[in-house]
Formats: sequence, structure tokens, C-alpha cells
Amino acid sequence: MEIELSMQQQETITKILQWFKSPARKQYITLGGYAGTGKTTLIGFISKQLREGDAQLKVAFCSYTGKAVRIMDRKLQDSKSIFPDDSVSTIHRLIYEPQLNDDGVVIGWRRKSEKEFKYGLIIVDEASMVNQTIWEDLLQCDVPILAIGDHGQLPPIEGRFNLMDDPELRLEEIYRQEKDNPIVFVSKMARTRGIIPTMEYGKGVVKMSRTNPDTQEFLSDLFLSYDDDMLVLVGYNNTRVKLNKAIRGLLGFESEEPQVSDRVICLRNSYDKHLSNGMMGRIKSIETITDDWGKYYKARISLDDREGYDFEGLISYNQFGAKETIHAEKTPEVDLFDFGYALTVHKAQGSQARRVVVFEEKFSSMEHDMWKRWLYTAVTRASEELYIIG
Repeated sequence: MEIELSMQQQETITKILQWFKSPARKQYITLGGYAGTGKTTLIGFISKQLREGDAQLKVAFCSYTGKAVRIMDRKLQDSKSIFPDDSVSTIHRLIYEPQLNDDGVVIGWRRKSEKEFKYGLIIVDEASMVNQTIWEDLLQCDVPILAIGDHGQLPPIEGRFNLMDDPELRLEEIYRQEKDNPIVFVSKMARTRGIIPTMEYGKGVVKMSRTNPDTQEFLSDLFLSYDDDMLVLVGYNNTRVKLNKAIRGLLGFESEEPQVSDRVICLRNSYDKHLSNGMMGRIKSIETITDDWGKYYKARISLDDREGYDFEGLISYNQFGAKETIHAEKTPEVDLFDFGYALTVHKAQGSQARRVVVFEEKFSSMEHDMWKRWLYTAVTRASEELYIIG
């Protein structure tokens, strides 16, 4: 079926093409679009129209997380918008390469030089997640960059840098094909009103009362089927700790200490090891180490967005189950991970899952505009099923 673009989408494509073809263009342009405005569809149209003017153009499509990459790749393939010499990858794989020792273990990462970069354009999806360090490394590739994100979401986890704070181009009209999508409908209520009434909005898209006994039974059944394509999102760290414990218990983990196959999340950037705050993974091996410095875990963790390169090293013993992030470990070689079954919404930015559970939790000091951004960011993590616990 032929997809029809709205007037706003057509005008946006025209402006992007004018930017790319201009001899006096600046290196990058930003496009912000709310959920349901057809951002990813637009990428396919832009890809095709660029080749009409330059059949030799090679485009690097990238995003912050592996899940976002897989979604973008599928849509580009479906619309026949990816060409033989293009690439679709995480930002990390696009611009960095691993440094290995003689045993094949990753001991560091190196940014590829601009001479090694063979693409004429970078298109970054989910650009609202990109932090300042990664953005500066992307700019070092010395090619034009189209950065696309959602300007309705919360800003990145740390720092003041935000590519989507004031995008040059904006998509704010809901795409015709998305108007019947219940998740898009709910997200618009979150973004504009900050209030989502308790009711069913469509198959698998429901807001329910936390005090209803049926809700508790439903959640227990849901958590029994927890997998990597589920996100459980909260506001308070107290709730996060309790839910991590409860979900692990339902899944059969008897020890309160982390075990092999536990779902974990990184809580602190480590640029030398290319660990990012909010990065998810699963433990492949773990042992307790006690020395003069204290007690730690030696762990190997398969990271969702490192595509075959595991993290290996020391991680904090005290961080698991803690309500706050530990800011002062005795040795800098120790990285911070915690259980990753339930997350705060801030840590889940850039992530997406087929099934999402959101516990509505508003801080008393949170202004209404920030609450709307929090709620909107939470519900737009879902691709198919969304359960909001009021």
C-alpha cells in the first residue's frame, strides 16, 4: 500500500534535502517528533530521495540502543529504503572499535578516525538519548549528521546537554496511520494533560488501580513471564528496590546477591570501558572477591548494545539492592551495576520494549510540566502492550 505523507512531513523532507545539498550547510540538523508523527517512516523517504541525486551516497543509520536499531532496520527493510553499501548499527559500533589483548579480551575502545569513515551521511535515530561525549565523537567523523529524536521526552540522564531541547525542525501532527494506535492516544494524553484515566484503551493497553486486588494478581502473573522484552518503570527508588526483589523471587532467585542470568543495569558512565549509565545486560559469570580494599564481585556481563563484546571486570558489592547510586567506591576499577528488572523512568530513556508496566509515581517537588514529560517518556517506551498502574 502506498504511504501518503502529510503536508508537514513533505515540508520537513524538503527542508532536510535543502540542508544536505547546500554548499554552505552546517554539519548537522535536528528533527524532533512526538510519538506517532512518523519519524521513522520519514527516514525511509529521505533515504530514497537522497539517492535520486547521488546514487553513490552511503548512509550510516544508527541509534543509541540495540533494540532501537533492530526496529529501525526492520522498517527500512520493509520500505526498501536501505541500499547495499549502507550500514545500520548502534552508534557505538559505528564509531568505535575494540582493542583486544593476545587472548582476545577487550581491554579498551578506540574512536575510528575520519579517514576510516566511508559514509557520506549519518542519520541518528532516538537522538534524545545521545550525551555530549558521544555527540562530540560523532562530529569528529566530519560528515553531515541528521539527528532525529522526541522533543517531548525527558532530557538525557546526566548533564545539561540535550540535542532535542530545541530542534530546528519539528513533527507534531499525529501521522494518519497512527491515529488509531492506543499507545499513541495514551501518550498524547500524557504529553498534553499529564492525566490518564483508569480504563482500557485497546488490546493490551490498560490503566488499572493499584488498590484493586485483581491488579495485584495480574501483576504477579505478568512478572512470572518477565523477559528482556519487558520494562517495569517506576518513579521512586524505594519502589524500584522492592519490585526488583519481588520479581527476582517470582523468577526463582533464592539469594539476595546477584546470580548468573540476573538482569542488571549499569549506573555510572565509564568512558575508558565504554559503559553508559542506563545500559542493560545479563550476568554470564560472577564470583565474590575480598581483599584489602573490601568486597567486590568479579563479573562477566553480556551487554544488550555491545553486540558480542562482553564487559569483564570488578563491580560493586554494595550497590546491589541499594536505594541510591554509590558515588564513592574505594577503587576506581570498580564499576556500578544493580538489578535491572525494575527501573526508574530516567534510566529507561532510549529503551523500548514490547511490553511495559508503568507505576505512576510523582515526586511532591515535581512541577506539572516535568510530570507530563515523565509520564510521556514512560508510556512511549512501549511498542505493543502498556499497563499503567495508577
